[in-house]
Amino acid sequence: MRYEDLADEPCSITRPLVILGDRWTLVILKYCFAGVRRFNAFQHVLGISRGRLQDRLDRLIEHGILVKQKAAVGAHEEYRLTRKGHDLYPILMAIREWGDAYMAPEGPPVEYRHRDCAGSARARLDCDCCGAELTAREVEPRPGPGLLARESVS
Repeated sequence: MRYEDLADEPCSITRPLVILGDRWTLVILKYCFAGVRRFNAFQHVLGISRGRLQDRLDRLIEHGILVKQKAAVGAHEEYRLTRKGHDLYPILMAIREWGDAYMAPEGPPVEYRHRDCAGSARARLDCDCCGAELTAREVEPRPGPGLLARESVS
């Protein structure tokens, strides 16, 4: 199966990988959340080629994750996260938690704190009905309406 064919898979984990599945895209998003908005600033912090950076930014725009707009001050344009883009924050925080646990032997390189109380920010998977915190052992995948609709067409 080709990488692009993943977009046709009936799986909401697999499909986003077509957009988010390369390291540069996730690192660009990390810097978006840190306030980087200008092309030259992305290039400076990433050391990525102009062509590769433009390709990743264009893909994020195409999928409605970023929007390119004129800056409030100055003549340059900025890349800004959309609501769809902001909804990716928990994914980055989950990756960061895993990295802190398994790839940071000296401890987390950056601590993410709640501005109001200074508590640690963390990703959490919970039940929308009872509020219980969940692990993979408590979650059971079942066919959803998208898969059932696809099967009824076949």
